[in-house]
Amino acid sequence: MYSDSIRYLIVPGWGGSPDDHWQSHWQRSLPNSARVEQHDWLQPRRVDWVAELQRSIDASDQPTILIAHSLGCVTVAHWAQTADPASLRRVRGALLVAPADVERGNCPGALRDFTPIPRQALPFPSQLVGSDNDTAASAERARVLGIDWGSETVILPGVGHINVQSGHHRWEQGFGYLYRLQKRIDQSRRRAA
Repeated sequence: MYSDSIRYLIVPGWGGSPDDHWQSHWQRSLPNSARVEQHDWLQPRRVDWVAELQRSIDASDQPTILIAHSLGCVTVAHWAQTADPASLRRVRGALLVAPADVERGNCPGALRDFTPIPRQALPFPSQLVGSDNDTAASAERARVLGIDWGSETVILPGVGHINVQSGHHRWEQGFGYLYRLQKRIDQSRRRAA
């Protein structure tokens, strides 16, 4: 299922991903994994977060799959709009989990710098996993983001924001969505060959 030739780049959201977050577990479990380390997790600035994602992608020539959560998903969408062609070619796909709707009425002010959310399709395959009771994005809003970004979208029942607070410490079920994404990437590359 996992490939030694693929680099898995973890893209945390607002506040980062603590040690007991599923992203941290995955980083310890997946071969060739790395994490985007933002300079300020609590007062995020879009330009800084996008630049740090770019630096993290450029740190390796390996083909990369992005594994983003919450504000990390929106960061990926902003990055994809401005990235150079060589960087875009290195990214094979993205798993986008519980994207944060930074345009919602009750969105924390610290996240407003990430508006507006890009509406263009991502230039690589993506799998979006949302929830029907996520306070950071309604199921309908997650579906709209999935359509905008060209993502295959799944809305899970009753899983909240898919983070530590909603009981997702290891989130083994999520590996199935990563596997599904990798299978689509492989099929797409075979068709293009």
